[in-house]
Amino acid sequence: MIPIKHLFHIKSSQDEVFDALTNPTKLSAWYTSKVEGGNTQGDQLTFSFGEMKFIAEIEELVHGEKLVWKGLQADVPVEGHRFIFELDRNGDKTRVRFTHEGYDEQDDSYANMNYSWGKYLESLRQFCQKGKGEAFGSAAYRI
Repeated sequence: MIPIKHLFHIKSSQDEVFDALTNPTKLSAWYTSKVEGGNTQGDQLTFSFGEMKFIAEIEELVHGEKLVWKGLQADVPVEGHRFIFELDRNGDKTRVRFTHEGYDEQDDSYANMNYSWGKYLESLRQFCQKGKGEAFGSAAYRI
């Protein structure tokens, strides 16, 4: 398996970053503007990107430290993939280690998803630091 990995820092508390990752209202500010579902372990989330949908289960939740989504259904090939967000402190910032597991090769789908995650993770940083992200479908979204 070939994971996608990103490591970056956000000048916000771990609790604020964790809340942005787990609160559906806040997810809709940085990831995609249409998010439905819960925010506890075992809950499902439905993310809509225009006509495309992605349904994930919250597989693991360790408050302030770790969140794992498991892809259940999607219009892109990510069923069974795991999306892992790990948080810790690094000085006055929150370090985010993101891993997307599930690819067997670095094909076009892998490359596209790697780019997309980079864009959305920067949107997460902007949301946490400045209060405004660039969620898909929002007025701020860059096409």
